Amino acid sequence: MIIKNKRIIYGTVLSLFLGGCMNGIKEKENPEKQMKNQFVSVQEYNGEGYILKNGDETDKIAEENREEVEKAVKDFFLKEYKTDVKVHNIVGNVDGATVFVESTDPLHFYTYAVVPIDQSNEKILSDSVFSQEGQVESAITEGLYRKVFHDEFVGLDDYLKKIVKEEPVTGRTIESLQNVGGSGYMTPYYFLSSSVVNDEAIKPVYDLYMKDPQVSIEKLRAAYNEQVFNPTYFEVVIHLFMREQDADPDEKVFNRIVNDIESMGDIPTGTYSIFVNDNTVHKQSFEAVKENFLEKTTPDEIIKE
Repeated sequence: MIIKNKRIIYGTVLSLFLGGCMNGIKEKENPEKQMKNQFVSVQEYNGEGYILKNGDETDKIAEENREEVEKAVKDFFLKEYKTDVKVHNIVGNVDGATVFVESTDPLHFYTYAVVPIDQSNEKILSDSVFSQEGQVESAITEGLYRKVFHDEFVGLDDYLKKIVKEEPVTGRTIESLQNVGGSGYMTPYYFLSSSVVNDEAIKPVYDLYMKDPQVSIEKLRAAYNEQVFNPTYFEVVIHLFMREQDADPDEKVFNRIVNDIESMGDIPTGTYSIFVNDNTVHKQSFEAVKENFLEKTTPDEIIKE
């Protein structure tokens, strides 16, 4: 499933954490305390504490040259994708800096780019900025889906807002999406997963947009090839969290959401995965990684055709 690729950025440090090798953890601390300290209430999490492997030194260099890093990334997105972006966060990695951005015009999505750094000379390699293969293309594709199927997404958004009002669940903070999300079209309650390489239905829309980002919504809709749409290539991943701390995922709420999504007809077509988690996320990876979550996903996703 496409969703596995979307989790790469979230899980970058997870294996290190589980192995007890995270930076900043005192060896003498009780293991149970170590584990507890790495989780925070989802309502409080804004991305603070997120790290990438061996990024301490590059993080310092990037922050000292933040203006140059931001300019290099903005120039990269404008040149390669005809997209204006706003820089939200810079996180050092083993060879440079991962820069989390949000598009500002004309589509909306979150993504990231990598700015290499010559550590020996503390030099920002502004001409060598790159993105993970397919990452930005997928983000643009998801933004286009949101634009082309505006009414259907409004229906999904309204439903999830209703759920968090009526049930003891909530979503992620906007700040966390901005600072460490980086996964295409995202809301506090879900993210999308798609790939222009595989999805023949959206590819004509993508090609038209890349030729002229200011193309009208009418032309974008006309370019969409509904006849070849394959729901397995477009996924909506719903992640909700319990509102109260120390509350276990509520099976009654989970079943309501599953049943509602299965029966609704005014939401986007595609494949739906649903997760209800406890109240916490892992600070250093942005993930909800505890094993007590409730899920309806591969190989039992909801297919809306």
